[in-house]
Amino acid sequence: MTTPRWQTIFFDLDGTLANTIPLIVASYQHAFREVRGEEIDDARARAWIGRPLLAALLEEDPERGHDLDSTYREWNLANTARLIERYAGVPEMLAALTEAGANLHIVTSKRTETARLALEAVGIDHLIDVVGALEHTTRHKPDPEPLLAAAAKVGVDPTAAVYVGDATVDMLAARAAGMSAVAVTWGAGERAALEATDPDTVVDTVDELTAYLVNGAPVTPEPPE
Repeated sequence: MTTPRWQTIFFDLDGTLANTIPLIVASYQHAFREVRGEEIDDARARAWIGRPLLAALLEEDPERGHDLDSTYREWNLANTARLIERYAGVPEMLAALTEAGANLHIVTSKRTETARLALEAVGIDHLIDVVGALEHTTRHKPDPEPLLAAAAKVGVDPTAAVYVGDATVDMLAARAAGMSAVAVTWGAGERAALEATDPDTVVDTVDELTAYLVNGAPVTPEPPE
């Protein structure tokens, strides 16, 4: 019988369990086009992923940050079902982890309502719950507060849990919270930047992540033929 390496597993959402990257990038581009008449490239938009939306936009434009935020959110919600994509293997991974006895939760920089909409769009809302969202804390990733608050909510010692994410802020938050940290490379983060945060491991596929979380085995990708 398989057992999970960690009884409690916290996941990031964007770029980790659901491919919201095209949606997020397009939402940023729409907001900047509408509010500032400015075209922004994909790399610039991707750099904001993982941070709270309003804070990132106010930092970029203190005078029009709120306008950018509302324009982004309206367009994002209207286009979620159209642009969000499912990562192959994620539903099966979540089901396998649950069957193995793991407790699965999400900690995200999205608001709860938006996070649940994303989960429903990719068909995994019945497999995992949102315990940490933007409105639950005053500080956000890379600060550990969201993870610490989520751990307290589900009654687990942070040092006995793991956080899985695709961005450097995810890994930094996990380390600061005392949690184990697992980075995935199919989201917004670059492998070199993720490795620089010193996570427990970096995985390139959902199958590798499943094997690591369920069996607790070191991930050693097969060399190319």
